[in-house]
Amino acid sequence: MSRIHDALKKKEVQQLGYIEDRTHREVAATVEELPAPSVASMPSFSLPLTADALLERTITHNWHPSPRMLFFEQHETAPVETFRTLRSRLYQIREKSPVKKLLIAGASAGEGTSFIAANLAQAMAQGQGQRALLIDGDLRKGDLHSELGAPASPGLTEYLSGEKEELAIIQRGPMENLFFIPTGQKDEHPLEMIANGRMSVLLNRIEHLFEWIIFDSSPANEMSDASQLARYCDAVLLVLRSSVTPSDLAVRARDEFFGKKILGTVLNGV
Repeated sequence: MSRIHDALKKKEVQQLGYIEDRTHREVAATVEELPAPSVASMPSFSLPLTADALLERTITHNWHPSPRMLFFEQHETAPVETFRTLRSRLYQIREKSPVKKLLIAGASAGEGTSFIAANLAQAMAQGQGQRALLIDGDLRKGDLHSELGAPASPGLTEYLSGEKEELAIIQRGPMENLFFIPTGQKDEHPLEMIANGRMSVLLNRIEHLFEWIIFDSSPANEMSDASQLARYCDAVLLVLRSSVTPSDLAVRARDEFFGKKILGTVLNGV
């Protein structure tokens, strides 16, 4: 009886093995018949930019900066040392709290935010391996490109409108490690452009390439552009002009950035 049982069991195992082997062969044949996915059908992913890609593909221009751009002159002057002191203070603050994206804002027009932003960016770029990006965030009247002697466009407006990509708007000049995004063509609806979501995309793509990103902005008390830009920055540095800015305007400017980290105030024109 046991011999009959063993024979039946052996035949059952052989049948299962045949079925399993046939199944494997059919599956393999099916896999071989499947068409290879085309490049067009595969999802595309936007990889983060690398420092090498930035340095190799960024547009280089021969800037012609104005004398107000202190560090291009390479002279040891009192204003140059003042900006180095400001740089040191910011590094001390960064030891306690992470700060990379800094908004330079004034209470009203004529405070000198562009002068402060441009020279601070130059001071930051002087550190070894310290890449600094200066962005003209005044989409209404931005004129930083004139101070640097750089092309006015393409710039931030073209990126926010979807016309250009990151590397098409970032410029390099004669100073090593200093990069610049101009305003670009002026737009009739700058507030809407700042809030359309493309600013976040830009910063997410490029901020890891720089040690400092410094925004110049329109006056805080005249437009709400500056407070909107502050949403994308880590902190705000207020600029007030000595013996010119009324105290009530200074207070209003501070209140415009309620809930934002205000590092302090630069008193300009002393």
